[in-house]
Amino acid sequence: MTGPRKRFLVPTLVLAMVASAAGQGSPSTAAALPPQVQSLESPSASLTPQNLSPENPAPSLPGDGAQQLLDFKNSDIKFDLQSFMDILRDHRHEGWVLAAYPDPKTSRPLIGAGFSLDVQAAEHPQRDPLNPHPFVEPSSAQLWQAAGLAPDRLQQILQQYNRDLSAWTTRKYRRKIIRQTLTPELTEEEATRLLRISAIQAIYNARAYCRDFDQLTAPQQLALSQLVFQMGVNLEEFVEFLGAVNDRNGSRELPRLDGYIETDAEHWRTVQRTLIESQWARQYTVRAATVIAMFDPEYGQNPSAAQLKVEAVLRPPVEHRRRNRSQGNLRAVNYSKRSGRAHGKKASSSRAKQKLA
Repeated sequence: MTGPRKRFLVPTLVLAMVASAAGQGSPSTAAALPPQVQSLESPSASLTPQNLSPENPAPSLPGDGAQQLLDFKNSDIKFDLQSFMDILRDHRHEGWVLAAYPDPKTSRPLIGAGFSLDVQAAEHPQRDPLNPHPFVEPSSAQLWQAAGLAPDRLQQILQQYNRDLSAWTTRKYRRKIIRQTLTPELTEEEATRLLRISAIQAIYNARAYCRDFDQLTAPQQLALSQLVFQMGVNLEEFVEFLGAVNDRNGSRELPRLDGYIETDAEHWRTVQRTLIESQWARQYTVRAATVIAMFDPEYGQNPSAAQLKVEAVLRPPVEHRRRNRSQGNLRAVNYSKRSGRAHGKKASSSRAKQKLA
């Protein structure tokens, strides 16, 4: 997500350890947010495609942008918010830990389903002149309060985290997560409220990334919201993907034959290809395959088939050859295995450049 999770994805090993910590509590339904406060007047009313340009981008929402998220309604999206939250807390995605733990890449404090505890509010200009929807990038403290949690609790958790981080090694932290011996600092209900507001922020910013968010299918909206939750502002670096997802008529492609119009299926295969070719997909194939498959317009009719098509490109089957494994040929066999792995990577890259069947 954006704002309080400006990091990339959690490595697979740590995700597995976080999964073990999920035993601290079982999933529960999303708790209701506290009574809504009067929301800020949205500046988007005065922002039109005519007066926006890369030189004059729309600013982020002023002040406490987290309050804008309290206006969210389930009818704003086509998918189920609770299903989105269940995916995020699954061990194959973010995991679920009720105590502060270090981000494996940055050592910044996380809690729940990967919510960062110490991020400051940031500007995130809307640079797409055809999308008047602004980004909202509140601080961790603002989202914390929007979830109905007391500010002093956040400070107490941060202070305890800093003490533990100074006293414990990374290995000790991992052991505590695996053995579920970290003392819970949030209740199940509190962590769920925090996850809810941060998931809503990801949805809000997904709309700012995609001009036609409301026209996407439910799985496509869910996939884009997952990407925003996982990558935050890092999604800005996916230039090819964002260009493709906002190009429904193929106008950004090289000149085509006269009269040729890209079909809807071809458009979404192009969108999927831009993600398949990314370093993110190569590094996190299991998670990426699930998300990329959701961009298939036929995903709703047959999710398994859509995911298998993506997995076949991301993880092509390895060809095994029958060889003489005598002692004399041992070195040749080992060399062949190394060459096979290298060939597999090239083959995967080559397949990714082809459109999905």
